[in-house]
Amino acid sequence: MGRNYFFYVALLLTIAITVGSLISFKNGLGIGVLVSDKILHASGYFILTLSWLLAYGVKSSPMKSTILIASAVFIYGIIIEILQGLLTDYRQADLYDVFANLSGILVSIIFFVLVLKKN
Repeated sequence: MGRNYFFYVALLLTIAITVGSLISFKNGLGIGVLVSDKILHASGYFILTLSWLLAYGVKSSPMKSTILIASAVFIYGIIIEILQGLLTDYRQADLYDVFANLSGILVSIIFFVLVLKKN
């Protein structure tokens, strides 16, 4: 698949996470299954990081690209948490969400380096 495809997927996921993080879910997610908020954070940031790694992670210096992408996604997550606390009255900033985001980012890097880069 072309890199443009992965870029558009990563961009769409970034927008979806931004919107999903800042809107109200008064009636829950409507999926009928109780899932930990932290699992959703870790999963979301795993997929988000992986999508950006697939879009840009194979450059002339892959380690530098990987660190840059991981750092950008981590900072993005912190900004989203701050915006939740500042812009909404139905969401709150949570340090544990930042840690869950970081765990998803780290697992994504490990998966990318150990599994996808070898193929």
